[in-house]
Amino acid sequence: MLYSDFQDLKLSKLGFGTMRLPTKEDGSIDEEKTDEMVRFAMANGVNYFDTAYPYHGGKSELAIGKALQAFPRESYYLADKYPGHQISDSYDPAAIFEEQLKKCGVEYFDFYLLHNVCERSYGAYTDPKWGIIDYFAEQKKRGRIRHLGFSSHAGIENLREFLDRYGDLMEFCQIQLNYLDWTLQDAETKVQILTERNIPIWVMEPVRGGKLATLPQAGEEVLRSLRPEESPAAWCFRWLMGLPQVKVILSGMSDLRQMQENVCTCSEEKPLSAEEQRALAGIADGLTHCVPCTACRYCCDGCPMGLDIPMLLASYNDAKFAPNFTVGMRLDSLKEEQLPTACIGCGACAEICPQKIDIPGAMQNFSELMKTLPNWSQICREREAAAKELNK
Repeated sequence: MLYSDFQDLKLSKLGFGTMRLPTKEDGSIDEEKTDEMVRFAMANGVNYFDTAYPYHGGKSELAIGKALQAFPRESYYLADKYPGHQISDSYDPAAIFEEQLKKCGVEYFDFYLLHNVCERSYGAYTDPKWGIIDYFAEQKKRGRIRHLGFSSHAGIENLREFLDRYGDLMEFCQIQLNYLDWTLQDAETKVQILTERNIPIWVMEPVRGGKLATLPQAGEEVLRSLRPEESPAAWCFRWLMGLPQVKVILSGMSDLRQMQENVCTCSEEKPLSAEEQRALAGIADGLTHCVPCTACRYCCDGCPMGLDIPMLLASYNDAKFAPNFTVGMRLDSLKEEQLPTACIGCGACAEICPQKIDIPGAMQNFSELMKTLPNWSQICREREAAAKELNK
């Protein structure tokens, strides 16, 4: 197993993410298979295990905690997260933290994260009413958290805003990063921001929820011609291991075969050549069919609705590739008048666009695509309920 230096620790390059543990037919976690995967991971040098309060309906912490009881506490690093993105009056930081320690069967967490800091959750994390960050900073002082960090699906400006305010307290940051999102979600800029602030990077979604593990035939043939022995998933890990800022690559493995393959990949250095890097970039371009917005923002000046068109087009590109939770959260942070549905189709933006993009058409298509986002219907119901409450 390859390892990364983090302060005085040696962290396995591959981390076991427990959001997608093996399950039985009834949907419950298959503890026998989970135990088998944990034993294999420990035997082959994986020492980083990542869970979170909401994973598997709250059962992930129990399963991974139970599986790790078979090993000395000092032989592994356990990470957990506080669900500030789901904040409510019942989500008292102290109560949740104590519950997590108990469920995992430990007295401290090696790594602890503020879960999903983004536009939607920023207010909760920074609201003095909850005292979230102050509480966890205190737990770190008491040794119950060894290293404090955060995970983020935020846009660039929100990430900068959070780091400007709390960056000195954050020892690491977990972001969605892969060769597709390098441009699709502008992960390249996020990496630059974190690097400038000397904040090490943990990776989530290295194979984009499995989307990059099975490519169109043409893409697979290109990769096979360059490295016949490597799978598309292995290429994802190779690409990430070429980024010096990346310390841990988390994979939500669901069976022993995936674990075995990823351990094999992360046990040997095989850097990508310039030709191979170009091949991956070409495959990424072919996967997205993106609206070719360069974010010059000329379109924004003449928009009578004041829409942030480049941001909306970037979200549209992301949703077109695969309707996902992240885009829904991003849209939920906007007011009604900021959504693509607010576009009146006047065409002023298209007239000035240097790329000749049919922006009104894209906004209309995005408005329809929004209905397919995994969490958008729930968001709409919540908004309607809130509006009714205000109008009482």
